[in-house]
Amino acid sequence: MSYVSRRALSTLIPPKVASPKAIGAAPDAVRMQRVVNFYEKLPRGPAPEIKPTGLLGKYQAKHFGKNPSAKPIIHAIIGLVAIGYAQNYYFHLRHHKNNAH
Repeated sequence: MSYVSRRALSTLIPPKVASPKAIGAAPDAVRMQRVVNFYEKLPRGPAPEIKPTGLLGKYQAKHFGKNPSAKPIIHAIIGLVAIGYAQNYYFHLRHHKNNAH
């Protein structure tokens, strides 16, 4: 068996759990029982759905979640227009408020 295939199999099987010495030997029975108890305590079934928290999390869940939509693109365009107008007003348009040039 090549090194690559041995390495691939070793990641699937926990170390020293499935070794021939640990399966049938009586001194390792306590250790095997601890391993079995560990795996029994692991949760089974699908993971519970995580509730979104915060403003950004709720926005992502609403627009990018199970039913994605194009609204974020529209929101980005509106935001860029608003920021652009604010910059134009601050740097140029406020000088024309009372005096035309």
